[in-house]
Amino acid sequence: MTLWYARQMIDPQLVSLAVHEFRTPASVVGGYLRMLLRDSDPPLTERQRHMVDEAEKSCARLVAIVSELSEIGKLDSGALTLARQPIDLFSLVAEVAELVHEGDDRGVRLELRGPRDGAPMTGDAKRLRSAFDAIFRAILRERPGPATMVAEQRIEARNEDAAAVVVVADESCVQLAYDRDPGPFDDRRGGLGLALPLARRVIEGLGGRVWSPTGDEALVRGSAIISLPVELRR
Repeated sequence: MTLWYARQMIDPQLVSLAVHEFRTPASVVGGYLRMLLRDSDPPLTERQRHMVDEAEKSCARLVAIVSELSEIGKLDSGALTLARQPIDLFSLVAEVAELVHEGDDRGVRLELRGPRDGAPMTGDAKRLRSAFDAIFRAILRERPGPATMVAEQRIEARNEDAAAVVVVADESCVQLAYDRDPGPFDDRRGGLGLALPLARRVIEGLGGRVWSPTGDEALVRGSAIISLPVELRR
């Protein structure tokens, strides 16, 4: 474990306490808000219903963030073991990419390039789906206007080792992002809860890594490269 990664870890006992202290009241509040929406005497006005509905959605989001924090704490402490099942990473990424619509309202679309299979590995399919979904959405959120973002899949073989690589960047700088020296991936972006820190831990827990290319800010924040070991047949 690198010193950098160790510094990213959170005290598991503190996390466990925080999860417990947040989850119980948030769940109670959410439950009462749902009851108020279903059964109110006299009935809520449309304006009141809208406000309660928005409050319930925010409470549900808080509960989701608490759950993400709980998973981070368990991964860091070793209490949570990632599943190990045969999967094809390229097929999984293709499925995720088709369901990402983060930038539709701004004309930002995600295009998948490269092979759609041929990257066999052993990993946690459910958590990898969530990890790639979070990374894709984080990159798409960086573009304010119409653009085509690309998720390009490629195999990188070196001696006896092979890795499946997914390069996420604007269509004009996919190769540039891949060729640049690797820099840290910013997993502390707002608007995504704790999905990005969790995604990084899942990828690294399966022997992979995620990084951003060095360069100007637009390239750094608008690109991500994910690499995971694959088991190619010889």
